[in-house]
Amino acid sequence: MTGLMPIGLSPRAIAQTSSTACSQPVLSRLTRHRVAPGETLAAIAQRYSLLPATIMGLNASAQGGTVSPGQELLIPPYNGIRVAVTPGQTWEQVAQTYNSRADVLFEVNGCVGTVPSAIFVPGVNWFPGVRTTAAATPVERQSPLQGYPLPQRSQVIVNYGWQPDPAQGKLVFNTGVALASPASAPVLAVGPGTVAFAGRDSVYGNLVVVNHPQGLQTRYANLDTLEVRAGQAVRQGDRLGPVAPQAGRDESFVFFEVRLNSTMGWVAQDPQDFVPAMVLR
Repeated sequence: MTGLMPIGLSPRAIAQTSSTACSQPVLSRLTRHRVAPGETLAAIAQRYSLLPATIMGLNASAQGGTVSPGQELLIPPYNGIRVAVTPGQTWEQVAQTYNSRADVLFEVNGCVGTVPSAIFVPGVNWFPGVRTTAAATPVERQSPLQGYPLPQRSQVIVNYGWQPDPAQGKLVFNTGVALASPASAPVLAVGPGTVAFAGRDSVYGNLVVVNHPQGLQTRYANLDTLEVRAGQAVRQGDRLGPVAPQAGRDESFVFFEVRLNSTMGWVAQDPQDFVPAMVLR
């Protein structure tokens, strides 16, 4: 399968634009539930696969632990709390307050650079005074991603995570890394898995997505052509396609992401946490 690379496609454009291609903020996706006769708070929480504390935290009228017929409740898509944020705080500061991660908070709250006045913090349970819980940590088992996305180690030209953007005069969040590469170099699967997607994407250009064991997913963007198809099993080192050329340049790049499956969807991770070959030495 072939396709033309979008005009102006660059590693930084992919890194920043892909971070905004996410779901609407959780607080704009709340479901309204009207309590039926005989329903209890525990039964409603079970119906939506939530903890009762999550519903209590979003609904002041339910914070006594009971509900009444006809009462309307706001229901989030997964466990967490709504919190007020002091103006001027950064995502890093909010994450530190709630023992969470800045990239997770950024994604579940709409991928906006400025922290809103009210946000949703996933995985935190409500009780009077608000109690926080430990944040997710990288998998402790040996990662199945033991390869490298190119035939040899390459220069990182866009780093993962929060980076200063001189053009915008602020920090931006990059969901992956861009690796410098000659055009037409083969892009390789970093571990065994199944191709979940191989096709054209308006942000990534030609894109291959591979699902791996342990709830991991890798994404390979800016390919010239696609040499695999959805549903195909791949092994570590299998070719996915060549790096696309950049007009007027000898050097190009591949954009590489690692994501972890969770109740919040496929959340971007630091590739160095899961791909040993990516660790800077």
